[in-house]
Amino acid sequence: MMSTIENSDRIDEIVLRFLEKGKIRQLPIKTTYKRYVLEYLASKFETGKDYTEVEVNSVIDEWHTFGDYFILRRELIDVGLLKRLPNGSKYWRERLE
Repeated sequence: MMSTIENSDRIDEIVLRFLEKGKIRQLPIKTTYKRYVLEYLASKFETGKDYTEVEVNSVIDEWHTFGDYFILRRELIDVGLLKRLPNGSKYWRERLE
């Protein structure tokens, strides 16, 4: 059984495969790996802070290289790493338990 540290190191190793100079260069196809990369991206948002859609797009743009903030924003919301009001006027990252 892997320890938490070994597991964390393994996740970091997986995420690094999809980064270039700290920026996401590709979104993995494998669901588990995609989740790890999305968690990395979500960590760039402050918990408890409200963001506009423009601000969300700006943060995402800063942390990827393939020019598709739309898909990354949608993925973050779909997996629950980012929340938003139904009208899209406010986005936020909830605190993790």
